[in-house]
Amino acid sequence: MFSALCSVYKGSICIKANAQSCGECIQVSETCGWCSDEKFLTVGQPKSARCDDVESLRKRKCDEKNIENPRGNIDINTNKPVTIRNSNTGKLKPEQITQIQPQKVTLTLRSGEAQTFDLKFRRAEDYPIDLYYLMDLSFSMKDDLENVKNLGTDLMREMQAITSDFRIGFGSFVEKTVMPYISTTPARLINPCTGNQNCTSPFSYKNVLKLTNKGDEFNRLVSQQQISGNLDSPEGGFDAIMQVAVCEEQIGWRNVTRLLVFSTDAGFHFAGDGKLGGIVLPNDGKCHLENNMYTMSHYYDYPSIAHLVQKLSDHNIQTIFAVTEEFQPVYKELKNLIPKSAVGTLSSNSSNVIKLIIDAYNSLSSEVILENGRLPEGVSITYKSICKNGVEGTGENGRKCSNISLGDEVTFKISVEAQKCPSHDKPEVITIKPLGFTEEVEVVLKFICDCECAAFGEKNSKDCTNGHGTLECGACKCNEGRIGGQCECSKDEVRTEDLDANCRKDNGTDICSNNGDCVCGTCECKKRENPAEVYSGQYCECDNFNCDRSNNKLCGGHGQCVCRKCVCDANYTGSACDCSMDSSTCLAKNGQICNGRGICDCGICKCTNPKFQGPTCEICPTCPGVCTEHKDCVQCRAFKEGEKKDTCEQDCSYFDLIKVNDRDKLPQPTDQSFPLTHCKERDANDCWFYYTYAIRNGTKEVYVVESLECPAGPDIIPIVAGVVAGIVLIGLALLLIWKLLMIIHDRREFAKFEKEKMNAKWDASENPIYKSAVTTVINPKYEGK
Repeated sequence: MFSALCSVYKGSICIKANAQSCGECIQVSETCGWCSDEKFLTVGQPKSARCDDVESLRKRKCDEKNIENPRGNIDINTNKPVTIRNSNTGKLKPEQITQIQPQKVTLTLRSGEAQTFDLKFRRAEDYPIDLYYLMDLSFSMKDDLENVKNLGTDLMREMQAITSDFRIGFGSFVEKTVMPYISTTPARLINPCTGNQNCTSPFSYKNVLKLTNKGDEFNRLVSQQQISGNLDSPEGGFDAIMQVAVCEEQIGWRNVTRLLVFSTDAGFHFAGDGKLGGIVLPNDGKCHLENNMYTMSHYYDYPSIAHLVQKLSDHNIQTIFAVTEEFQPVYKELKNLIPKSAVGTLSSNSSNVIKLIIDAYNSLSSEVILENGRLPEGVSITYKSICKNGVEGTGENGRKCSNISLGDEVTFKISVEAQKCPSHDKPEVITIKPLGFTEEVEVVLKFICDCECAAFGEKNSKDCTNGHGTLECGACKCNEGRIGGQCECSKDEVRTEDLDANCRKDNGTDICSNNGDCVCGTCECKKRENPAEVYSGQYCECDNFNCDRSNNKLCGGHGQCVCRKCVCDANYTGSACDCSMDSSTCLAKNGQICNGRGICDCGICKCTNPKFQGPTCEICPTCPGVCTEHKDCVQCRAFKEGEKKDTCEQDCSYFDLIKVNDRDKLPQPTDQSFPLTHCKERDANDCWFYYTYAIRNGTKEVYVVESLECPAGPDIIPIVAGVVAGIVLIGLALLLIWKLLMIIHDRREFAKFEKEKMNAKWDASENPIYKSAVTTVINPKYEGK
């Protein structure tokens, strides 16, 4: 379903473009093709109908050899492998080292079709480095200058671990030599410092030492430098950076890794700040060094950040900002605007400058970022990176890879796509390179703007009405001022009454049946929003979408709409092709058509007896039970029993009786959806008999199990024995229960007696119920005499 929708959508793009030639067609979309078969179009179809998506052209019976669908391609012109260093390689010159592959590619582009090629980058070992140290010599950097004086030899020694070909240069800057940046009084122009400090005259930028491999020379010249001074805190470092970037010859830059170390403890002036000194001319981005001094600081404004970024990129310079901690936030923001730059924290006296440079270089060299030159109008480019350990990046991250070590190889997939052809026929050239590197890939862009068959066009062809056009790719490409399928009319003759009369069917009033335009006396039918729907015919009187529908489908989904009439597929008929001639849908499970109770009409059962219903006339909601209805007749004929045994021959001869051995051999009687499969009835002796009733090919059939299923009589002896045994067992159980209860009672009484006995607290003499055997009687009259 999805692919079908996509096809319609693409097709609509191609058709809606109203392309009048093959060249116009293929520029609409990469999916569009042009049919160059001269006999492809039917009557009433415009020339633009030749342009459609390729799959639709095939479905419309355009032969494959006549479909014009040119494709783009990729040619690798220069493909020198990246350099892999080993023990046998030896020392190579910079021009002998290759870090990027390929070097030149030619892409042939068709509108909307992207071409993708792989670009490899390998960070070469022992690659030459040029480093230029640009230092702020305002008074606050006095102690820093002392530590930089021995920088040359120390840095040379440290860099030998990275490369055997290292050169270093030195330059300094202060500020523009106008108010209010410096004091212009004569005394301050000679010595801008106060007190007993001996400072050199202020200057904008000075190239002290051209790039050299002599560290001692660096130390000697830097030792001769003196601090200067200015009035405001921001410095004129941007003027200096611009001159270092654009004055390649004076600085001595080679086509190798270029590093610019910018050392300062202050901020910077940028474009617009020059107005304070009355300087309004924008920086021109050109070299103005005379005797190694920048001479136009008073004439040109400071460069803007964007201007500086462009020049640093154009000259492949990677910048390291060595600044004090106070100004870290400012220069980190600047770093975000300048690709391939780094920021390091400079100690208060620049004692850590060598470690800072090496760390920053390692950080910069471990990252590769691709950039491209200006793209021609209508051309776009996308990147996908495949970095170390297979990590992939897309979008802006597709341009770069990080954490690249020496000898690591990464790959970029670069896709270039054109949306339209350029206004000229010349190839375009763009460059792609890693930022900070001099190597680049030259990409030549060629554009497919016309079909191959256009080269074989016949000018002033007789097939184009007296030579008024070129027969090109199966269609006439009319000369200026001519129109029509065969260029038969001039534009001035398009709407005359005589020509319009040829577009009216049967001399009616409607031009082209109101479904088209009359062009030069010929109807060109209108196009519909849905490209699958078309008008056709000499007068656009036909279409393929106004036929009868069934189930909300054109021609029931079983035919094609041809000139507003359905042409049905095999086994279908009817005005909407909704009548199936296949009777298999009426076939019941018992093999009968409609269970023998109806006829099959258009694949649907129509029951002849209104009592029956269902897809195959298998259900009769109002009928008495089939089993009950035929019980007596089945019983009398099969078993000679029942209420109708005396009238069996007269009342029960309407069916054929077939006996089977057991229930498993009873056939399914009808196509019933419920689980009933046979009848089960009981006779007067409580015996069960089983049967089925069915109508097969007009014959009523009863299948019956030949033996009755009668219940067996009860066995008296086991029942009596069981009752007696039950009574005895119940008596014994009751006696045992009584005996158990008595034992429990006696034990409780005995325990109670024992407890009372243990609680006695007096002996026999003190017992109030004890009576002694001796009785003493005292005479009351006895006086003891």
